[in-house]
Amino acid sequence: MTSRGASVRVGLLLILGVAGVVGLVLFLARDRVKDGLRYETYFRESVQGLDVGAPVKFRGVTLGQVTDIGLVTAEYMGAVAADPSRAEVRMVVVRWLIDPKRMGKVPDSGTAISLGLRARLGSQGITGLAYIELDFVDPKRFPAETVPWTPRDEYLPSMPSTITQVQDAAQALATKLQKVDLERMVTAVQAVLDDVHDQLATGSAGAALTDLAALAHTLRGGAEAADLPGMMTELRATTAALRATLDGKETRNLLASSAQAADRLAAATAKLPALIATLDATLRRANTGTADVQAELVPVLRDARAAVANLRETTETLRRYPASMLLGAPPPRTDGAPR
Repeated sequence: MTSRGASVRVGLLLILGVAGVVGLVLFLARDRVKDGLRYETYFRESVQGLDVGAPVKFRGVTLGQVTDIGLVTAEYMGAVAADPSRAEVRMVVVRWLIDPKRMGKVPDSGTAISLGLRARLGSQGITGLAYIELDFVDPKRFPAETVPWTPRDEYLPSMPSTITQVQDAAQALATKLQKVDLERMVTAVQAVLDDVHDQLATGSAGAALTDLAALAHTLRGGAEAADLPGMMTELRATTAALRATLDGKETRNLLASSAQAADRLAAATAKLPALIATLDATLRRANTGTADVQAELVPVLRDARAAVANLRETTETLRRYPASMLLGAPPPRTDGAPR
């Protein structure tokens, strides 16, 4: 009986174990995409940490999962001997399924690729597990790469992962540093430092520093002799007196008078255009009257000029013949008589 009960218990334990394993498998496979949109891409870098069943995410949202990982040489080159010098030989093909229900209404693949949709490897923290990350990037910086074969599924271009970009930048920097003559650079820097040391010790720079120290000492002595605290006290007193003066009654009256004078000046300035117009009209009338007077004086002056000419002629006649005033015309001349 004891042996029979032990067998029953062992059988029950095995049945429960098998059921548990089946349940675990079903639990792990519950999120697998059964049907959806198939895509594939190609990576030039290592896909270490990426396994079948890894999620495919867009901005952190899981849209599908990886279904196949392989080498391009096995998928598309077949029996053709691979040329190791070709970059395509070292590429890895990754295929995945996307659940269209989780994508919603999106543009077609061609439009999305032209707008910069790319696939890259992402890392899940420190676990080392990788996943496929979809995102839009600058299409000019990461152009879509063409392949010399016909993809089995819809092709989505890839881009280097962040870690790969950092590694490439570090490698490029290391290559540039290798081209730099560090020994020569260190020698030049050492020479410059020695020259600076000599200048500071015995050269013009040392003398300049000595003069600068002496000037600082002189300025410190001048500041101490100038009694700066006393000057600040006097300055505060002066400021207080000036504030009191500005707040005084006389200052306010002066400001009020200045404001009144400014108002009067503004009023007078406002009257200037009318005054200027009046003066202009007066000058025009004066010019008109002057022209009329000038026109009337011309005949008078002409007559006066004629009268002066007659008077000058009469005066000349009287000077020659004074008796003509009494006798009239001069006596007639006789032949042989003297003038």
